[in-house]
Order: sequence, then structure tokens, then C-alpha cells
Amino acid sequence: MAMELLLGTKLRLVFEAGINDEGKPVYKAKTFSNVKNEATTDQLFQAAQAISVLCKDTLNKVERNDSTEILA
Repeated sequence: MAMELLLGTKLRLVFEAGINDEGKPVYKAKTFSNVKNEATTDQLFQAAQAISVLCKDTLNKVERNDSTEILA
């Protein structure tokens, strides 16, 4: 039976940095590594909001990226 092992978690914040010449939004992303694997969704969202206050661009999206290894 296969098992999965959680290797790490990253928090990715996507900011709207402005508008391009065609009128479409321009996005910039910042990724934070070494996030505790046990962090809840609410905790990550609170951290993202606290970080976004320090940035000049508007927070557009928050992503959680988990990396797992599948063991046989």
C-alpha cells in the first residue's frame, strides 16, 4: 500500500502590481519557504494579511503549496 510523506510547505502571495499597456493586470508573486507543515489555513491567511500590510501592492491571491513524497 502506498503512503505519502509531507516534505514541506510554502506560502505564495500574489500581488496586483498595476496595469500593462493593454489594460490587463500585472501580477508579482512572493514565495515564503520553511512554513510549518502543521500550520492551518486560517494561520496562513492571517500571516499573508500581516505581510501584505507591509507591501505597497494589493494582495490578490494566497496559495499554499505542499510537497509530498509517495512511498511504496
